[in-house]
Amino acid sequence: MAQSKTGSPAGKRENFLSGLKNEIKKIVWPTMGFAFRNSGVVLSAIVLIGSVVFLLDKAFGELFKKFMSM
Repeated sequence: MAQSKTGSPAGKRENFLSGLKNEIKKIVWPTMGFAFRNSGVVLSAIVLIGSVVFLLDKAFGELFKKFMSM
């Protein structure tokens, strides 16, 4: 098990927060245009997949009704 540089809980917390601060500085945030474009792609995919599932549900429902009426 790896030991931190300092053994005290306060030292461990300080080491963690220092590492966290360094990692947050490395984050590259997307531009507004990029975020909107990707949101549009996600919404389009949701609508497309939802439509396919809806149509399949309707088709299988009709087949089930025909099968049950035999």
